[in-house]
Amino acid sequence: LASLPWVAEEDYPYIHPVDPTDARGPLPVFGRRQRRREQMRGVASSSGAGDPAIAQSQFQSPADKMPAMDESAGWVVRTALTVEPRDGSVHVFMPPVGAVEDYLELVAAIEDTAALLELPVAVEGDPPPHDPRLCVLKVTPDPGVLEVNTQPASSWSELCAITSTLYDDARTVRLGTEKFMLDGRHSGTGGGNHIVVGAATPADSPFLRRPDLLKSLIGFWLNHPSLSYLFSGLFIGPTSQAPRVDEARTDAVYELEIAFDELDRQTQTRGTTPPWLVDRIFRNLLADLTGNTHRAEFCIDKLFTPEGGAGRLGLVEFRGFEMPPHQRMSLTQQLLLRALISWFWRAPYTQRPIRWGTQLHDRWLLPHFIAEDLADVISQLQNAGYAIEPDWFAAHVEFRFPLAGRVEVGGITLELRNAIEPWITLGETSAAGGTARDVDSSLERLQVKVDGMIEGRHIAAVNGRRLPLQSTGVLGQQIAGVRFRAWQPPHCMHPTIPVDTPLTFDIVDSWNGRSIGGCTYHVAHPGGRNYATFPVNAMEAESRRAARFFAQGHTPGPMAAPPEERNAEYPFTLDLRRARL
Repeated sequence: LASLPWVAEEDYPYIHPVDPTDARGPLPVFGRRQRRREQMRGVASSSGAGDPAIAQSQFQSPADKMPAMDESAGWVVRTALTVEPRDGSVHVFMPPVGAVEDYLELVAAIEDTAALLELPVAVEGDPPPHDPRLCVLKVTPDPGVLEVNTQPASSWSELCAITSTLYDDARTVRLGTEKFMLDGRHSGTGGGNHIVVGAATPADSPFLRRPDLLKSLIGFWLNHPSLSYLFSGLFIGPTSQAPRVDEARTDAVYELEIAFDELDRQTQTRGTTPPWLVDRIFRNLLADLTGNTHRAEFCIDKLFTPEGGAGRLGLVEFRGFEMPPHQRMSLTQQLLLRALISWFWRAPYTQRPIRWGTQLHDRWLLPHFIAEDLADVISQLQNAGYAIEPDWFAAHVEFRFPLAGRVEVGGITLELRNAIEPWITLGETSAAGGTARDVDSSLERLQVKVDGMIEGRHIAAVNGRRLPLQSTGVLGQQIAGVRFRAWQPPHCMHPTIPVDTPLTFDIVDSWNGRSIGGCTYHVAHPGGRNYATFPVNAMEAESRRAARFFAQGHTPGPMAAPPEERNAEYPFTLDLRRARL
């Protein structure tokens, strides 16, 4: 540092202003702080110049050695542009600035200098201050995925162009929007496809102009669980990335009703609703079990928070969407949300929230009822004048609930589909450097749909136990869910309960006391083969899934009709872990 030209002879650290025409001349970095040349040392480090630990431990003098600030001199702490050669390239650490014009002028100066010197430059440090005139595309590495936050779109055509370009560019650099598990199950990447809605300025945000819009969306989502579960990922439940308001707290709907009534009262009393009121009413309800407002299905962190700054942008983030495998599936999701917002802007949703209770993780985890509920949503939109078709979402249903197999026996059809199984967060355990909270993924759920059984004669059973079939409203069609242990890790809920697979399904003729046919479902390779690699494409994944289903293997010989099993809390689901004796 002693050789640098801007270190003055008086042993004060000085820098030159970025603008050489600045009449102030060289400016002291830290006012009157005295730093002698022999005390200033550059320390080699793998961290960049902006690393706070490096700045504090290596370049900041102790507080007791800092001289008193002379207030009469008017000197203040100034920000500085740092240029550092690191890893064979030049890194420019941007200082914080107050106006976006200053930031852009500084970036332009850096680009001109880099072009003049023919040097590649990496710009890092503080981002530009928020300004609605800037369109920002952010790319952030996350564990296992690359998170891309696209710029806002002001029209449907622009939204289509952004989404299509993102998918196409990802494919060209060999990035995918889907993945396959070892057993061949097809799923999303695990990353979110969160949708953020707002306006160019906070004052123009629809959620601040019309607070009843947020109320309508929350109430409609509560009454239609398909909107929460059809587009989400594998991990759902109260500790997921986007838990429903009513999934964890039993009093959540009761408290929401009070919030809805209070919002109506405040609006009628005031005539207009101040922007901070929406945040104050909903902030403590739109949160997860730990009070984290970011991990909620409706995230209002950037709506109008009391802290100000980046939290007052008038934005609402819808987090219950996982990355779908195709761009048109993503656009269909966004179109559905746009239609709902448009509808509720014209006609607010006033129906009271339904208290689903245990039905939420019973009936609404089965694909038949999810598809039925989505059809009801689309029907309401069509009645409101929005030409959305149910067939547009057939790909979402098949992707979320793939067919495991189908068999026909004596005019009776038995179909198996994968259903949703919430992953329970387990108690914390010791891990390297602290504690960890695992989730129990050892449980799986199937939907069993049976058509054509004769009531009073035929019974559907799995592993010798009677299925609690419920009518779907279609003559001769019945539905049930099967919850079972797929594998037995040492750390899980009830670790002493063994696995339930393979699952043997029977159509029992109670008049003749025998099984007339059925099928067998395996959760792994039926021959005991342990897959060492993941499927390379959808074709291999499908072949692995097909290899786990056999349209045969029912219980041979005489078979007595199994007794009826009913669970008052979960009437649609047979949990094979219970009543094993």
